Amino acid sequence: MNISPLAVVHPEAKIGQNTIVDPFAVIEKDVVIGDNCRIYSHATILDGARIGNNCNIFPGAVVAGIPQDLKFRGEVTTAEVGDNTTLRECVTVNRGTASRGKTVVGKNCLIMAYSHIAHDCILKDNIIIGNASQIAGEVEIDDFAIVSGGSLVHQFSRISKHVMIQGGSRIGKDIPPYTLIGRDPIVYCGINIVGLRRRGFTNDQVFLIQDIYRTLYTRGLNNTEALKAIETEYEPSEERDLILNFIKTSQRGIVRGSIDE
Repeated sequence: MNISPLAVVHPEAKIGQNTIVDPFAVIEKDVVIGDNCRIYSHATILDGARIGNNCNIFPGAVVAGIPQDLKFRGEVTTAEVGDNTTLRECVTVNRGTASRGKTVVGKNCLIMAYSHIAHDCILKDNIIIGNASQIAGEVEIDDFAIVSGGSLVHQFSRISKHVMIQGGSRIGKDIPPYTLIGRDPIVYCGINIVGLRRRGFTNDQVFLIQDIYRTLYTRGLNNTEALKAIETEYEPSEERDLILNFIKTSQRGIVRGSIDE
């Protein structure tokens, strides 16, 4: 009843209850769409798409396009979109490759118009990607990160939790948790105090995070020395341990501090 006769929907596609498919949408065979979704006119849902409940796929969006990766050999992979996520106009989410087998956009995400999520990216929950941002292959973005419009994220980069990144940024280094990133070229500009307050962080937690980043960026220590100081001078906590573990596991290195500090 909710599928327009002017839509092109493969009879073997699995579409949940109360999902609306508008005229001229295209849904291929190996597709699973949950309940209470809206697939707008001219959206294209290709083989390998897995879309959760309460999602909105706006006109011109393409989910599960073939990866733009010359190593791709036609392997069976997926592009997964979590519950309550919105893909706005002309967003593209490519399938995975043999590297990870899937591309994932998590729950409660907003991917704004003209943005691209490349093969094998892992975006977790409550993420906002601003208009026309381009996320290259195998990028990882953690919960509650905001990547503002027109940003370019280099392949294999990692963006941690509760980060706020200025629009138009070129991101080639890993971005540690709780940080505010801006300028050109990008640098650490402080912690994301507004975001942390909105998410219920206490004054003690905010002050601890600020102090840890002062040790990392303003005491004239190299990263090895700063990590050792953070481990010895601060009691174990979720905030301290997340920062330490992220920096220790960074393969690309983290964004540098501002020369003004």
